[in-house]
Amino acid sequence: MQKNAPDFSLEGKVTLVTGASRGIGRACALACARAGSDIVLGVRNVAASAGLVAELEGTGRKVLTVELDIPNKAHIAQAVDAALTKFGRIDVLVNNVGVAPGNLAELVEEKDLDEILDVNIKGTFLMTQAVGRHMIKRNGGRIINISSQAGTVALRGEAIYCMSKAAINHLTRCLAAEWARYNVTVNTVSPTFIHTDGTAPFLSDADNRKATIGHIPLGRIGETDDVVGAVVFLASPAASLITGANLLVDGGWSVA
Repeated sequence: MQKNAPDFSLEGKVTLVTGASRGIGRACALACARAGSDIVLGVRNVAASAGLVAELEGTGRKVLTVELDIPNKAHIAQAVDAALTKFGRIDVLVNNVGVAPGNLAELVEEKDLDEILDVNIKGTFLMTQAVGRHMIKRNGGRIINISSQAGTVALRGEAIYCMSKAAINHLTRCLAAEWARYNVTVNTVSPTFIHTDGTAPFLSDADNRKATIGHIPLGRIGETDDVVGAVVFLASPAASLITGANLLVDGGWSVA
């Protein structure tokens, strides 16, 4: 018989979420706050995040908003320093920033290639490195990379995006192996199409929506609530023995 119930609480923790102003990032910040964590919001526009800050503070948690333009290394260093100055530590990092300008491979322009690789790969690494150094010194931490099913399945017109997410998935495994000795876990959450402002233009087209749902055995587009449960779980004590994992939140797309 199990002696203790699994602990999914983030009480007393400090969580830094990048790309936190909307969509999955916003939902992750709110979910972690409701689970008990204080929040560091990494956003490009601090003034525009006032409403989210008020909502987070309404949960009773402390909130710090930092300007964060990934992959700007100076911004990353300043954001991490600000978080450490206010809270003294960062227990959880949620890497959510990503871009996805799609195009057929033969039509991809160099500027789009550079943007995807800079933000999705270089930006994720630099952010993880900056926070990881702190976690290594403290001998503990949780890093959760928001990847995509695109890192596992082939999506027509998204070759570069798929490549970048596959890179994040493997980076996660490499860092999990390197940093396990410091009690730092590194995992990936990979959603399918989720209802957000970013996916709205694509999913508002009836043919796109029908085709997308046709790939998902569970038969529906995801919601941000479907993603944040996985994030809170991986950040919590209940997931203390999980590292190097890629948790697909894709309704079965990758196995269909």
